[in-house]
Order: sequence, then C-alpha cells, then structure tokens
Amino acid sequence: MNTITITIIWMIIGLILFPVILKYKAPYGRHSTKKWGKTISNKTGWIIMELPALLICPIFYLVNTTNLFTLNSVFILLWITHYFNRTVLYPLKIKTKGKKMPLAIALSAIFFNIINGFINGYFLSVTSYENINLILFSFGILFFISGLIINIKSDNLLISLRTKNETNKYVIPKGGLFEYVSCPNFFGELIEWFGFALMTMNIGSLSFFIWTFINLVPRALSHHKWYHHKFSDYPKERKAIIPKII
Repeated sequence: MNTITITIIWMIIGLILFPVILKYKAPYGRHSTKKWGKTISNKTGWIIMELPALLICPIFYLVNTTNLFTLNSVFILLWITHYFNRTVLYPLKIKTKGKKMPLAIALSAIFFNIINGFINGYFLSVTSYENINLILFSFGILFFISGLIINIKSDNLLISLRTKNETNKYVIPKGGLFEYVSCPNFFGELIEWFGFALMTMNIGSLSFFIWTFINLVPRALSHHKWYHHKFSDYPKERKAIIPKII
C-alpha cells in the first residue's frame, strides 16, 4: 500500500468520524469531564500532545531531503513556526492552574499528530516545486500568515480575560474577530491550513486541512452553544467559527 492510498484512507476515516465528533464534544477545557478516566495537567497535556507535530514532520523531512535550499524547506519553516507557538509559547502563556484534561484525549491527539506528521513530512520531502503556480503560492502564504496572526491574537485576547486568581472564570470575549464569531482562534487555524494546502498543492496538506475542519468545526459549535447557555446576553449575531456562515 503506497503513501497516497494511506492518505486517502486517512481522509475517509476523518469524514466517517465527522458526524460522531459533531455529536460528542471533546471533554477538555470548558467541556472537561472525569467520565473519560485518568486526567493530567492541562498545560502538560497540551505540550505532550502537540510535541509530535512539532518534531516528526521536520525530522522526517530533514532525514529524507538531499537539498535544504528549496521551497520545500520554506514550507517546513512555516510548519515549525505554527507548532513552536502551539507546543511551547502557547502553553507557557495560558493561565490554567489546576485545570485537567483526560489522558485519553492527550493520547488520541498524540496518535493524530504522529500520523499527520509522517504524512506531511513525506509529501513535503517528495513533492517538487520547480514549476510552482505563483498565484496559488502567493494566495496560500497570504492565507497562512493571516490565519497565524488571527490565531495568535485571538488566543492572546482569551488569555488576557483571565487573572492568575480567576483561572476558571469565563466572560464574554469582545474585540477583534470575536465580534463576528465565538472561536476566531479556530477560524485562524482553518485559514492557516487552507493556505498551506493551497501553496503546497499536495494530498498530504489537503488531508491536514480536511482533518482541521473535522476537528475544529464541531469544537467551535460546542463552544458557541456553551456560550449561549452560559450567558443570556450573548450576542445572537455571532456565528461559531466562520463569519456570516457557520
């Protein structure tokens, strides 16, 4: 079985799971529950579940490439930029003292990031970009950088809403794209990986975008529903993740 076939199967698995993920919200963060068994520190869990994504794709690429001075390496640097923020910088900033996440959630994320890291590392190693479409590349990198900025700024705004003594207190976020959607941080990630798929033009990055949609849209819908249940004055015009659409 070749890597393209494996990647197609990987995408089909995601599409099959999508209705299930829509129905059952992931039990961490504001949706945390002890029903999923043993829990670990939220901050520790976040680091260990994102670490494979930071390491596997770049390492696989470095081991299998013969020339670092190509556009492929630029794509790897963009990947590292995103995951260094998610694995190192973001966990250092969050104020979640005492908060837990199920170990099962961390392990499932580790499994996903291992598979996703190998798939993307492989296709970024074997795809040639000598005759790249400059229009797709330009739009792709614009989307990626815009999404990264949206993601980081939205996360920072959420973090700023909490004080060290009120790590479990929730308020209605305001400002930026929070005026339009409940989860602009997720929206930013969607834009990022859509842009990545657009500029790299390989089935591995396409599979990542599809999985990002499958993972983040249900979670955004759960957050959106939670906000409306928690706050009677929550803005009714806001969508969950994509302005004016979802």
